[in-house]
Amino acid sequence: MGITHIVLFQFKESASPGEISEVSQRMLALKESCIHPTTQKPYIMSASGGTDNSSEGIQNGITHAFIVEFKTAEDRDYYVYKDPTHAEFKELAGQFLEKAQVIDFTDGVFMP
Repeated sequence: MGITHIVLFQFKESASPGEISEVSQRMLALKESCIHPTTQKPYIMSASGGTDNSSEGIQNGITHAFIVEFKTAEDRDYYVYKDPTHAEFKELAGQFLEKAQVIDFTDGVFMP
């Protein structure tokens, strides 16, 4: 079963629209730029995201959401802990983020 990786961003008030756009586009570009060390091919199955447009009013400052899907937990773990492209992205994004939240799940699995 695959792993769904949800990433939520709250940008700093000082982040310009251009900076927010660059971080968002680079987040989505990780799908093609993150290369698996064994296969030498992209390993992220899908990536999507956008700006919050909920009318519920309970975003708690979160303005952008991204969904990244991995085939295996091992691929997700490589991405999170070892992928140099992802590490470089986190360093860049961190300059402009007030808060980031991440949650991962396997579809249909509700117990650890």
